[in-house]
Amino acid sequence: MGRELAANFAVARAVFEEVDAALGMALSKLCFEGPAEELQLTANTQPAILTVSVAAARVLREKGIPADYVAGHSLGEYSALVAAGALQLADAVRLVRKRGQYMQEAVPVGQGAMAAILGLDAAVVEEVCRAAAGNEVVSPANLNSPSQIVIAGSAQAVARAVEAAKARGAKRAIMLNVSAPFHCALMKPAQDRLSVDLDSTEIADPCPPLINNVDAQVVGSAGAVREGLKRQVTSPVRWEESMRLLRSLGVEKFVEAGPGKVLAGLLRQCDRAAECLHAEDLAKA
Repeated sequence: MGRELAANFAVARAVFEEVDAALGMALSKLCFEGPAEELQLTANTQPAILTVSVAAARVLREKGIPADYVAGHSLGEYSALVAAGALQLADAVRLVRKRGQYMQEAVPVGQGAMAAILGLDAAVVEEVCRAAAGNEVVSPANLNSPSQIVIAGSAQAVARAVEAAKARGAKRAIMLNVSAPFHCALMKPAQDRLSVDLDSTEIADPCPPLINNVDAQVVGSAGAVREGLKRQVTSPVRWEESMRLLRSLGVEKFVEAGPGKVLAGLLRQCDRAAECLHAEDLAKA
């Protein structure tokens, strides 16, 4: 992950070197060589994805490809904020490593779960979650597109919601192989711990402005960035709303900076007329 960027662009190599120094470990070696099982640990995955995303964004900047707005899905919001100058790379990578650790420790393994619900609109998914919750927790976690919503919460409540979603006509409702139930009320201990770290981290006004996850609104101040990152831990990612807001603001071209092309696929589900490119393709041009 990120090996080709680092091999071809000095500015990308510098990002990996800075992250290695900030974390006091060879994250670059883990990204380039694995082993996969170690890279997949949440405390490693989050800083690794951020590093590759920032490396790609800096290559684009070096090539003179500007952005009018930035946005990032969940963890990706930190990458977006580094790209916008609101967070320093070293601070961001240390924050996301702690974020991953705190989220993993918030709920004992096996007690939480997430599931993808395909083919039901958000209002129906919310009804399903309310009915399935009982005395436990289950709620929408990622409002990704008109046809894809991820739910999270207590394992048994999520399982009940999956069955209820199928009964309500979902095209698919499947449990996900994840290490914790992200973006739900069970993450409150992680939110409390991360809030302390965010309060002690220097944050600047983002330029260009951010479309944040928690409100799907344009954010231009450091204070709003900080509060949004705190609330994001227990709140759903409003990705579809974020993409529709950008379209309403006149954005026609989107560039995905980071490993994979998942966000491009979600954008096509939201608006087939929007053009989405990948940073590594542009970097080769």
